[in-house]
Amino acid sequence: MTSADMAASLTRPSALAGYEDWPAYVARHRLTADFTADSVKTSQLADTLGVPAVTPDLEYSVLSESEHDGVITSHLQWQLGFGPATSAWLVRPACTTGPLPGLLALHCHGGIKAYGAERLVRFAHESAPYESDPYISDHDDGGAPGSPARNLPPLDVRAKLYGGRALATWLAQEGFAVLAHDTFMWGSRRFGLDPLPWRTANAVDGQQALRREAGVELSAAEQYEAAAAAHEETVAKAATLIGTTVAGTVAHDDLAALGVLASLPGVDADRLGCLGFSGGGGRALVLAALSPLIRSYVVTCMMTTFGSLLPAYLDAHSWLLHSPGLARLGDWPDLAVRSTAERVLVQYALDDPLFPEQGMREAHQHLVKDIPGRYTGSFWQEPHIFTHAMQDEAAAFLASALQPRNPTHTHAPDPARTAP
Repeated sequence: MTSADMAASLTRPSALAGYEDWPAYVARHRLTADFTADSVKTSQLADTLGVPAVTPDLEYSVLSESEHDGVITSHLQWQLGFGPATSAWLVRPACTTGPLPGLLALHCHGGIKAYGAERLVRFAHESAPYESDPYISDHDDGGAPGSPARNLPPLDVRAKLYGGRALATWLAQEGFAVLAHDTFMWGSRRFGLDPLPWRTANAVDGQQALRREAGVELSAAEQYEAAAAAHEETVAKAATLIGTTVAGTVAHDDLAALGVLASLPGVDADRLGCLGFSGGGGRALVLAALSPLIRSYVVTCMMTTFGSLLPAYLDAHSWLLHSPGLARLGDWPDLAVRSTAERVLVQYALDDPLFPEQGMREAHQHLVKDIPGRYTGSFWQEPHIFTHAMQDEAAAFLASALQPRNPTHTHAPDPARTAP
């Protein structure tokens, strides 16, 4: 939508397309003092972030299943009660006996919102893994401006940020049951941006004009990502207005996915962990601080002090990190102190352009001092990337931390929660 289109339009497009029911859901699902976690600190965090209460015992559907590369990949879907349905992928070893430790693999921000968890999953036919996915036909229009191009796999994100490895699939090959889901604003949970909200349209128009001066046109996918980046400011504004935050609503989606993971057959509910890179690392930190179900977790390239971000690094990060009121509860590493998890690994990349080294080292010293028996920090001479060696370290750490304890809890399939 151009400025001329806006001038000719009699009504403003929705700034929350696909999420018009979000405000009412937040109003109906405000957390109360009996939040599921035990500690007062956890309740304080949930209240500060405005985390809506998660509907317990969510029903989920298994849309498809395939076996390849030594794993079974199941496409799951559930409805959270607002916005589009969530797509997720459960990846587990094809040949296994007994219950497995469960991991929630949390996708990064990556500047790509058209796709979420798919960047972590290798599909049987990776050249075009999305044509049969129901949400593609529901949300895409064949690649028109304002929408992501149909069937564009996130292989470039995987190559750039994960060393080309499909993290969830690889972790399943290492012996974990791994659930990777789209969270609020990404993939199946993205906002509708056609037509573009007016403020977002102005931002996209500006980028298009700059590119045209250079003789280049934005592709449909680039237009969508430019719009989604600008629209995140609008989402943050709406979240403040209705009493939540971007990070709080993302945490709601992640808590719901953790509940699904804990209920899945073949998953040991006493051996649950999570991990994430970049924005996914921030999600892991918040999730572990909110849920006592997490026994161990890994944060990669997402640890610093708030003070170190000012003034030069403030614009390097999204609203996942900049939550209003969070600093009143402590610093960013204090989230790890709030968690009841038995063990946490934080991986720092010293050449990361998004964080100053001073802030990373200050956070490390903070954690060494406050949770010395539970915390491990490792430093890598790397840029903002989750290398194979870092992934190997993370998997070994989680395998050690999630050793079986008696009694073992697992689940038989629950017909009430799985659709035929």
